[in-house]
Amino acid sequence: MTTKTSAYKHSLIPQNPGWLPRTFRFAAWLGWQIESNWADPFVFAIYSVIKPISSAAILVVMYSVITKGAFENPVFPYIYLGNAFYIYVGAIMAGISWAVIEDREHYRMLKYMYIAPLHYPTYLLGRGVARFLTGSISVFITIAFGVLFLNVPLNIYAADWGLFFVSLGLGVLMLGFMGLLLGSITMVIVNHVWFLGEAVAGALFLFSGAIFPLEVLPAWLRPVGYAMPLTYWLELMRRALIGDVARAFPTLAGFSNMELIGILLATTAVIGLAAFLTYRYCDYRARELGYIDRVTNY
Repeated sequence: MTTKTSAYKHSLIPQNPGWLPRTFRFAAWLGWQIESNWADPFVFAIYSVIKPISSAAILVVMYSVITKGAFENPVFPYIYLGNAFYIYVGAIMAGISWAVIEDREHYRMLKYMYIAPLHYPTYLLGRGVARFLTGSISVFITIAFGVLFLNVPLNIYAADWGLFFVSLGLGVLMLGFMGLLLGSITMVIVNHVWFLGEAVAGALFLFSGAIFPLEVLPAWLRPVGYAMPLTYWLELMRRALIGDVARAFPTLAGFSNMELIGILLATTAVIGLAAFLTYRYCDYRARELGYIDRVTNY
């Protein structure tokens, strides 16, 4: 019991604080190598361009059919930018949870990481950095395509870049904590749960106001959207880039930018606390049940 408890504490509190930045740095480097080394740079570049444009084209075609091509309507940039920034949700949140599956079942390295001088929660957050970088490429290409070919009214000189980078930083931190939460749950599921991150991202897509205002939802479902930090983050990102267009929609029009930032900060802190508490419990259960080196599908 003493040995088991000691190992459990070792996973939560690193013996050397210097492990944290080192773990984060090398996890980010490893994540980038895994994400980008499956093809030569030219093929990877083509893939990075085609994938986001293809995804955006689906939304554009659907909008065009429904509205008969009313791209001048303010609702179009509202949903287009919401869809573009939602790429980060699938990339970071789902990517971190997928890292647990890769390490445990694909590469079979999780058990070695547990005896290595690293802090595993910090490692998972570091793995999310690579997904943030690849996601950023997709977001940039999607927005650039909209500005150049679909008349999305984004003026780089009129945009509030201070608000943009503050909101982006808070959003990435929030998504990292959500990914850690899902990754922790993945540790105690002993089958190929590759779908967990994607399923959660898909479900949140409906309630975050990514492609339509929350007023479209039935009244009894709207509180779900108001309780989600993604709703406030996407609103801040829209306001930073297209200002008055974003404020024209009623969902959060009564909130100032500082109020939205305050709500996002508070909800991010709550999710961060929940993520580390969940990791603590799931890590303990995974050790007790012998799931650290359990291989079920590879």
